[in-house]
Amino acid sequence: MKKRTILSLEQALSMPYATLRFAQLGWRVIRIEATPTGKGPPGDPNRYIGSDIADEDRHSYFIAPNVGKEAIALNLKEQAGRDVLHRMIREMDVDVFCCNTLPGRYQAFGIDYETLSAIRPELIWAGISALGPEYPDTPGYDPGIQAMAGFMETTGDPDGPPMLSGIPIIDLKAGDEVFAQVCLALAERAETGTGKRIDVSMLQAASSWLITTLPLIDFGAGIEEMTRWGNAHRKFIPSNVYPTRDGFIYVAMGSDRQWQRMVEVEKFRSLANPARASNAGRYEDCEAIYADIGAITAQFETADLQRDFSAASVPNAVINTVPMVREEPAVKSRLTTTTAPDGKLISMPPMAVDTKGAKTDLDFAPRYGEHTKAILGEAGLSDAEIKSLAGDGIIFSSQ
Repeated sequence: MKKRTILSLEQALSMPYATLRFAQLGWRVIRIEATPTGKGPPGDPNRYIGSDIADEDRHSYFIAPNVGKEAIALNLKEQAGRDVLHRMIREMDVDVFCCNTLPGRYQAFGIDYETLSAIRPELIWAGISALGPEYPDTPGYDPGIQAMAGFMETTGDPDGPPMLSGIPIIDLKAGDEVFAQVCLALAERAETGTGKRIDVSMLQAASSWLITTLPLIDFGAGIEEMTRWGNAHRKFIPSNVYPTRDGFIYVAMGSDRQWQRMVEVEKFRSLANPARASNAGRYEDCEAIYADIGAITAQFETADLQRDFSAASVPNAVINTVPMVREEPAVKSRLTTTTAPDGKLISMPPMAVDTKGAKTDLDFAPRYGEHTKAILGEAGLSDAEIKSLAGDGIIFSSQ
């Protein structure tokens, strides 16, 4: 696979996660951040979130999505900065331009598709925004989109408040969509020779996941089928989390045959009756079933229950903590890594899919403006030009 060059005006998580996936393929990813304004710490705000890992601008929340990348600082509010960007597009064989700034700023920053594609017709352009370019001034943050897309309404205890997911699933969904759509555009470009504009709406991408709920409106379903059910499945009974003597266990139930195998286990034979033989019958009796199962599981150790369920081919799982996940053999053998400036090896999540030739050990996340001078030199700017731009506040370099 040919290694590509991606230029990305990115911050926060959605687009950095997308471009991380390209960095994992060994592609070159150059992230653009704003020059200092004097109104707070410069660059991506995520640089300063979490514990201080390497130095003042590389804190814990910033590291993992930005390993394997280079970083430059450029003032796109000034024409001179926009000229530098356009020169990079022209001179550096850039394949993809990405951004997750407000669509209302595209033209003002000189990053709109029309401007950049006029410079490089084969360029693939990808933007993430809250609701798409039709809503140019609407900011998009993961929790807000979880609320708008109904995710919070469908998450949590039925007697409690709506809840956020424990991970920023909308940011990650939007990033995955950019990755997929850029790969598709590259395949199309191989046939046509032309570039493409890609707009990812966080709300639209999130709403595409309402596949088990949104159609129920026209099926005449009641609101109880589209709202919070805690840890229980809305349809497959008795899929739920149950207490054990030393923790919890999740039991899934995908068929009547699985239920039959469960109630054939000695511990659970008291649960069997003809009315519960079908999922429809169990649905009608779900609250009693949940209580009955929980009363039994609470008497036994998790490992004991796991052995019984697994022997009966009843799907089940321990509720892992994050440290426990890292030790799962299927995960541990595929962890990616980076090395901090002090030499400490840092484990990070695995790639989404094993890919031949991918990079699983990536360079540490870059310092703010770490590569500005070197990259602008590649774009053909002379030392004198770079020095002048730095003096005028058009660029910033930490080197």
